[in-house]
Amino acid sequence: MPVRHAYSRRTVLGMATSALALAVGPAQAQSQQTIKLNVPFTAGTGPDLLARILSEELRQRWKQPVIVENKPGASGNIGTDVAARAAPDGQNLLVTVNTFVMNASLFRSIPYDPEKSFVPIAEIATGVLALVVHPSLNVSSVAELLARARSKPGEINYASPGRGTPQHLAMELFKLTAQVNLTHIPYPGSAGAVKDLAGGHVSAMFIPVHTALPLAEAGQIRILAVGSQARAPQAPQVPTLAELGVTGFDVDLWYGVLAPAGTPKEIVDRYNAVFNEILATPSVRELLDKQGLQARGGPPQRLAELIAKDRARWAKVVKDAEIALE
Repeated sequence: MPVRHAYSRRTVLGMATSALALAVGPAQAQSQQTIKLNVPFTAGTGPDLLARILSEELRQRWKQPVIVENKPGASGNIGTDVAARAAPDGQNLLVTVNTFVMNASLFRSIPYDPEKSFVPIAEIATGVLALVVHPSLNVSSVAELLARARSKPGEINYASPGRGTPQHLAMELFKLTAQVNLTHIPYPGSAGAVKDLAGGHVSAMFIPVHTALPLAEAGQIRILAVGSQARAPQAPQVPTLAELGVTGFDVDLWYGVLAPAGTPKEIVDRYNAVFNEILATPSVRELLDKQGLQARGGPPQRLAELIAKDRARWAKVVKDAEIALE
């Protein structure tokens, strides 16, 4: 389950209206084929936000109808399967988050293969996760958290938006790396988990840094570290876990665009070029920054390498933590 991003209802509706308006646009647009950006999650999630930004920018550049279609369910597996089965003609793309790779290890079987069912186009953005605790835990640093956890194994609990989510696996990786035992409290989504964290009903969690900052300023939580390789631009004063001795730790959320397997290279290259152009636009970078995201881009091979690396890495975490979904 991807993290939800805090942007206004007006922004979401405006993007959705722009996309839907294409269906009743000028006759010239009607004569062109419609590009569909498939999002395997609900509106308001990170992949949905990115898809709507890309759809509007793409429509303006190519003067071609572009729509966003949400097909949520089964941690993204339903919509991803639909995208994988689409014709490899460049008219259907997948906009997703790294749950796409994690699912390959979490489920006994999934209807797609992250590496064989798709052709990578570009990494679009990343989002930093922060390790936070409630003040009632009376710890002010990662060292104090580890000391408390080791003195009372299993007593400290942590929340996540559900089993198998990036936030859940991030904490399981933290537990394995730091060799501590924390008790998982899964929630059916981010909103309830963050609310209970702020209210002191659960003690710890990994949450997006842009969600953590206002809660920390209000004194509702404490930010101990970020899980990325580098410090977050939104919170340069917060150290990384690696800086604090939890080495080999990198749990950024990443988002990418892919096409069905068999899509010709010239189509992939054309999309890669336009998405890199879009991501270099100052207005787009500013919009993503407000949502706690960093624009990425780069060649398709970069996303291919990221998928292969993460698939192996998370498979080991899932196995070592003995996590399994039906």
